[in-house]
Amino acid sequence: MKKLVVITLVFALVCGFVFANGSTETKADTIEAKVANGQKLSDAELLELAKAETGDFYAYGNSSRVANAMKNFVAKYGAELGLTESNAVGTKMNDADIYTNIAQEAAGSSAKVASVVMIQDGAQLVMYRSASDVFINYVPGSLTGVIEKNDQDPLVHQYINKLFIWNVLGDNVPVITNAWQLTEPALKGRIFFKNPASEQVNNNFLIMCTSDAWAQKLADAYKDYTGKAIELGSYKNAGYKWVAEFLANVNFSVNSDTNICNTVASAESAGSMGLFVLSKTRDLDASLKANLQVGAFTQAQIEPFSGFMYPLYVQMTKAANRPYTAMLFINYLMTSEGFTPWGGAGTTILGAYSTNPAIGAADGDQAIDFWKNCLVSEDAAYIMQNRTTVTDFINAEIAKK
Repeated sequence: MKKLVVITLVFALVCGFVFANGSTETKADTIEAKVANGQKLSDAELLELAKAETGDFYAYGNSSRVANAMKNFVAKYGAELGLTESNAVGTKMNDADIYTNIAQEAAGSSAKVASVVMIQDGAQLVMYRSASDVFINYVPGSLTGVIEKNDQDPLVHQYINKLFIWNVLGDNVPVITNAWQLTEPALKGRIFFKNPASEQVNNNFLIMCTSDAWAQKLADAYKDYTGKAIELGSYKNAGYKWVAEFLANVNFSVNSDTNICNTVASAESAGSMGLFVLSKTRDLDASLKANLQVGAFTQAQIEPFSGFMYPLYVQMTKAANRPYTAMLFINYLMTSEGFTPWGGAGTTILGAYSTNPAIGAADGDQAIDFWKNCLVSEDAAYIMQNRTTVTDFINAEIAKK
């Protein structure tokens, strides 16, 4: 069913743009030409062009913080652009809803048109970009020599981490120094993790664990933990073995990272732990935060990884009705002021890391280079190539629970 939905959406996107591209729009008026021009312009120059644009301005995002970012953008530029909190709105949506809405808007079947999207799951984004011209990549001209090349196309706005975090209360605190501890009978049912069948980021993490590089690291970690070489049995590599045994132990009873964070932090959850987004701790009061230990912040790092790191991309849409406003908005998102809803230097919101190196990590957090050395990172190409095979394996293991 999931494959059918994906194929249907891609077909709808392609058909929508075949129809749209049949217009009499001149080359100079195309959004591609405007983006090429906009990448050469300063914020002040973009603002002048954006003043001539009319209509509502919408952005969709996986992150709820897109709404706050839009409000801040309106506070800064709204009076000059004719934008208010009523006609300039950032809306949180999941991946499927974003793609569905963008497809309808591209085909001209929706009065509402998003100009910007913030989206995760790089493998799916690569697929949509290769199947249609639904998205337009734009990189602020001032940052083309600043942001790492690998993060420019598609443009990565930030990296987000999901970490192993445990409750320090009680006499049964699960101090983890090796990922294979998470497969031990003592932790069965005590590890909260959102079901990968409903959370693509979690599914991507497990897929990456089966890659040759991470499988080798897991095999080495197994030997360090047990003192003997790993025996694979019927498993293709150590990554598949770890994924199967980890899934057998996890608890799927809590259905969101926010709720997992709250559950693990509660006084009633002594001895529990979770794999969830670090930034979810932002809303906890100080007493609950004190109940948590982030595995990556312990003196002995978890071998071979302390969690997972994935990108949040930002793209313009082909159907954008305010392209220069969209470019100005993306420029804003890539500044320290625009990044404030997610954190950055001078804030206490951990767990989000801008690709603009001028924006530091939050107070008490670590810089992005620290996380690159201790987390599994998303590789969109590997996930695309292996998603079907590994997902079938994951679903079969889940069915055994």
